[in-house]
Amino acid sequence: MRYLKINLILFLSCLFFTMSCIANTETAEDKKPIAAAPVIQAGGYSNISNAKLQELLDQGVLLVDIRRKDEWLQTGIVKGSKTITFFDQMGKINNDFVPQFTAIAKPDQPIMLICRTGNRTKAVSAALVQQLGYKNVMNVTTGITGWIAEKRSVEKY
Repeated sequence: MRYLKINLILFLSCLFFTMSCIANTETAEDKKPIAAAPVIQAGGYSNISNAKLQELLDQGVLLVDIRRKDEWLQTGIVKGSKTITFFDQMGKINNDFVPQFTAIAKPDQPIMLICRTGNRTKAVSAALVQQLGYKNVMNVTTGITGWIAEKRSVEKY
């Protein structure tokens, strides 16, 4: 488990660094919400829209908010979210993430991840699939900012 955790940390650090160095090349077409079933991405995870997020929340699918506590306090969280910080303010991975996550999420259950804008959850979603063997991980593409922009409700953290 220790080597798996170290590999996950190294993989995510490299992935996060790479993603932060690449200019945002998304077009308006890329940001369209996905109304249909989730589409599997190259990293093995799926992207979902806010409409799909709501549908899956109504079905009881687990939603994990990976932001920091200060972010949860600033915006609130989607009702029913589990909160586990992945990256700290310096971009360092929270060492407690893997044990906390695996305690609440099993590899075969559907899991949705949300962050501020959907960028951090892209990296974490790919890592959960590729490094920890999770089978049905979904990234909320617009994050909490998109959720709030659509005037969807949040609860105070």
